[in-house]
Amino acid sequence: MFSVDMVGVDEDSAGESFYLRYYVGHKGKFGHEFLEFEFRPDGKLRYANNSNYKKDTMIRKECVVSRAVLEKLRGMIVDSEIMKEDDEQWPQPDRVGRQELEIVMDKEHICFTTSKINSLVDCTQCQDAEGLRAFYYLVQDLKCFVFALIGMHFKIKPI
Repeated sequence: MFSVDMVGVDEDSAGESFYLRYYVGHKGKFGHEFLEFEFRPDGKLRYANNSNYKKDTMIRKECVVSRAVLEKLRGMIVDSEIMKEDDEQWPQPDRVGRQELEIVMDKEHICFTTSKINSLVDCTQCQDAEGLRAFYYLVQDLKCFVFALIGMHFKIKPI
C-alpha cells in the first residue's frame, strides 16, 4: 500500500498542493486482494492491482501525468463536493471489504473510510445516503479516469 509523501511540495506551493489516494480491498479465500492508486503532487500516478484469483500476480504501474490532468482531477473533486462530506454515518468496513479515499487539496486534508459498495442500492440503506452517493459517484469517475490513463499510457499496439 502507498503512504502519503508530499514530495515536491514546499511551503510556497502548499496553497496549491494536491494528493489523492484510493484503496478498495478485502482479505479472503485468495489472500489480500485490492486495487489502489494515488496521484502525487509531482504528477506521478501510481497504480497497483493485486488479485490472487487463479494465481494472478500483482500489477503495478507508474507514470507521470501533466498538470492539465491534475487540474481535471481537481475539478472532478470540486464538482463532486466531496470535501463537504463526513463519513461518520457511513457503513464501517467489514469482512466484505473496505474503501479508503484520501485527498489533500490546498490546505484541506480529508480521509474517508467505508465498506465496499457493490451498487447504488447499498447507498440508500445508509443514514447519510446523499453523502455516500456523492462518494460512490466520485469513486466510479476516478476509477474510469485512472483506467483510461493507464490504458492509454501502457498501450502496446497503437490504434
